[in-house]
Amino acid sequence: MKYMIMLYGSQQDYDAMTGQSESTWTPEDFGAMHAFMAKWNNDLVESGEFVDGQGLAAPVHTRRISLQNGVPVVTDGPYPETQEVLAGYTIVDCASFDRATEIAAQLTKTPHPADDDRVFYADIRPIVDGAGELL
Repeated sequence: MKYMIMLYGSQQDYDAMTGQSESTWTPEDFGAMHAFMAKWNNDLVESGEFVDGQGLAAPVHTRRISLQNGVPVVTDGPYPETQEVLAGYTIVDCASFDRATEIAAQLTKTPHPADDDRVFYADIRPIVDGAGELL
């Protein structure tokens, strides 16, 4: 079955990664995080469970389409009411929801600065086809 593991971040995270804000993240911290993620992805490729994975551009490059009074309205991001947004995803094809959870749980070991005490999380959702059947 296929599952999407969704990773979250904020505009502040993107700004820190590009040096546009004060951050406790050092170049070494970013290097460790990128090395961890590369290994995590490569391990999934080697196990045959990797289907697809992509990072997403910063929230500042986002547009939201909403329907207001029957008319589509476009709003450019980022959105002040939204602290965290989808930052990237990985799709895995594995035996069970429990296995997808085990895979996502490995992300809790992603390196980050010791003084960054935010709660980092990922969501896992089964993927369904057009008829609502699990893939």
